[in-house]
Amino acid sequence: MKSTKMYDFLIVGAGLYGAVFAHEAKRRGKTCLVVDKREHIGGNTYCKKIEDINVHAYGAHIFHTNDKNIWDYVNDFVPFNRYTNSPVANHNGKLYNLPFNMNTFYQLWGVKTPAEAKSIIEEQSKIYQKNQPQNLEEQALSLVGEDIYFKLIKGYTEKQWGRKATELPAFIIKRLPLRFTFDNNYFNDSYQGIPKGGYNELSGALLEGIDVQLGVNYFKDKESLDKMAKKIVFTGKIDEYYNYEFGKLEYRGLRFEHEILDIDNYQGNAVVNYTEAKIPYTRILEHKHFEFGQQNKTVITKEYPLEASTNLEPYYPINDDKNNNRYAQYKKKASNDLVIFGGRLAEYKYYDMHQVIGAALAKTKKLFDN
Repeated sequence: MKSTKMYDFLIVGAGLYGAVFAHEAKRRGKTCLVVDKREHIGGNTYCKKIEDINVHAYGAHIFHTNDKNIWDYVNDFVPFNRYTNSPVANHNGKLYNLPFNMNTFYQLWGVKTPAEAKSIIEEQSKIYQKNQPQNLEEQALSLVGEDIYFKLIKGYTEKQWGRKATELPAFIIKRLPLRFTFDNNYFNDSYQGIPKGGYNELSGALLEGIDVQLGVNYFKDKESLDKMAKKIVFTGKIDEYYNYEFGKLEYRGLRFEHEILDIDNYQGNAVVNYTEAKIPYTRILEHKHFEFGQQNKTVITKEYPLEASTNLEPYYPINDDKNNNRYAQYKKKASNDLVIFGGRLAEYKYYDMHQVIGAALAKTKKLFDN
């Protein structure tokens, strides 16, 4: 019997996983329909043009990877600039370079040699190394000592997680990278940058020539949409797909407060973290610096973390035992289903962008090339 279906694949979600999957399927002669509930493609990488500045609408997205194949892959669609992430931390009005390096140690203590810095850190941390750390606070103190912890870690971490550091498990901070060189490059990866013209250039190039429908709530029209394709690729929340059969998975949320300023430069850096607990936002982004902009105005974004919830726009999965056990039930159910689940929400896993792309490429290679 001849199939009456219009597409080989219905892809739910126009973020990176869905876009890469669609591109790779089309490249192999397959037809795809991509739907997304938002009014734009790109998922959380979407950039909104404000005052001729590409504003990262859902928080800072800095592409970084050690995988040359993935770096070459994205650069085939759009050239990337040479942006290097070098955030600054603000504590009580004083600025400190991140990650923790010789610049930070000089700012903290006035030390000029690695030996001096190591000596202070060792002296401050050794008293906390006598017992097995029972929580995040004890773990961090045993690694870096009091000055770094209380000024640059404690307040920021407690805002991010919405609870006291003494209530967070020690394993969250397995190690804290300390660099005894004057190097403010946050990532150790070989390749790093921002797409020239913003991430919409990458998403648009991936989805070129592919049918895309925006503002479509898949679950409101699931039955008729499913009939339009031979196979479903789902990149949304896996618990929602199964109608929360085993309970809702929790996420940390974020709230973004965008502001246009009638000045050309607000903070001189793309990312400034605010490490005091009394300041409600975790960081301020100044978007023009991601692309070395020279516009007359600037746009800043204050980023506020929200308590873990099942009803928030999902950003960071809460991979504790309760949620991981719940996800395991969904994963087991999904393994018996013909639907392909991929991406951060469908796999309930914190992925960086290069990992999402890598996962989509691996899935399409296995599906089409074997």
